Amino acid sequence: MRVIRILPNLPVADVTAAKGFYTDFLGLSTEAFNLGWVARYTSPDADSGGGAAVQLVSGDATAPEDSVISAQVDDVDGAYAEAQRLGYEIVHPLATEPWGVRRFFVRAPDGNVINVAAHRS
Repeated sequence: MRVIRILPNLPVADVTAAKGFYTDFLGLSTEAFNLGWVARYTSPDADSGGGAAVQLVSGDATAPEDSVISAQVDDVDGAYAEAQRLGYEIVHPLATEPWGVRRFFVRAPDGNVINVAAHRS
């Protein structure tokens, strides 16, 4: 498994209400996606490999806990098998979500919950 990118997942009470600070003040003006309960905002140069991004999360739609970061990987099935082999707690089982992301949540030894995901090509 290779990690492609890691994004912070910031807890917010309301994605829409929080959006202005991150888009206007911080300049993360590109909305990569918005599912209502989670949205990603990026700087305009994020597609060129640089830039910055943040995900705002008001409560995960299918997982029992929210994650602190999302790690996009090239082989989510392999990552799931490795997490199980190493005995890490799986917080949310490997699943293909209705919005097309294949993911699982794993608890790091320090207690943080990590969303490990692969996006459709």
